[in-house]
Amino acid sequence: MLSDTTRVRVLIADDQELMRSALRMMVHSQADLELVGEAANGDEAVAAVRTRPVDVVLMDLRMPELDGIEATAIITAEQPRCRVIALTTFDLDDYVFPAIRAGASGFLLKDARGEEIVDAIRMVHAGHGVVAPSTTRRLISHVAATPTANTEAALRIRATLTPREFGTLLEIATGDTNRDIAARLHLSEATVKTHVGHVLAKLGLRDRVEAVVLAYETGLVGPSRR
Repeated sequence: MLSDTTRVRVLIADDQELMRSALRMMVHSQADLELVGEAANGDEAVAAVRTRPVDVVLMDLRMPELDGIEATAIITAEQPRCRVIALTTFDLDDYVFPAIRAGASGFLLKDARGEEIVDAIRMVHAGHGVVAPSTTRRLISHVAATPTANTEAALRIRATLTPREFGTLLEIATGDTNRDIAARLHLSEATVKTHVGHVLAKLGLRDRVEAVVLAYETGLVGPSRR
């Protein structure tokens, strides 16, 4: 049996009891996950994270009183080590981009398979972002549609990264996977993974999705990069 210190502590935030029940059973079925609380709105989610250790929040984006986006922003600002996976009903939900900007490390549809959700919990807890490639590409389209070059920030990024790491950042901005990038650069997937890790660490980014946003918002890449 796993000790409490090895389990990923999960909080469920959803205003629908049926959805909370389904997620509850999903978490309970995994030996390495521990359900530490539930919330029916954003206010309750924020309060819960303030009063107990939480590693990952499964956050419904559309909730009364305080919605999931505002709750995500508060939680990630106050508890940087707490990861949030945004849950929504529609893949084209207008809430997706704001949720990622608010600090969400993952985005999943509510009809995702159980194994996809538990895998996502483990991945974000390990420091990875979980966003489907199709969603990442829409995110790119959203940011690239209104580019805002920031020369000073771009220069800082270039000075911070090695040439190989800077090239990796530009590749991340395509929205492609490590495997795709490795094939394009004629490198091993493990090498690309290492470079991606260095990029995120040096720039203080949560995950590759935040790296995509940064690359476009600083003007390092533009719409033609897609």
